[in-house]
Amino acid sequence: MQQNTQGAVTSYRANGSQLAVENADPHKLIDMLLERAIGRLAAARGLMERGVAHGRGEHISSAMAIVAALQSSLDHEQGGSLSSRLDALYDYMSRQLIKANISNDVRCVEEVSDLLREIRTGWQGIKPSPPPQTSLSA
Repeated sequence: MQQNTQGAVTSYRANGSQLAVENADPHKLIDMLLERAIGRLAAARGLMERGVAHGRGEHISSAMAIVAALQSSLDHEQGGSLSSRLDALYDYMSRQLIKANISNDVRCVEEVSDLLREIRTGWQGIKPSPPPQTSLSA
């Protein structure tokens, strides 16, 4: 998932980030994307629960763009079966978000939010260790 992050960077920038993503390591970038998608879905859910149609589609579309960026950043060569399962899961999430947007179905938004939170928790659990520092001797 870490090799093809350029599309993820573009998606994050397009979704209103003010952070300097150029300096983020690939692991942190994916975490930021997951966090952003969850936030967009929370905003969409709030609008749906209040019966406000304006803006709901934009938040869902933004989350869909992030899910698509996450899906495109999967490394199928190194990721093996996990990458394939994530690919299928991201595809499912995209379909659920389309359904949520068309039918104003808050349950679909909640389901995708829950899935993204679960992925994010797992992702945070595999944070790579920083490389060992070497001491410079004179």
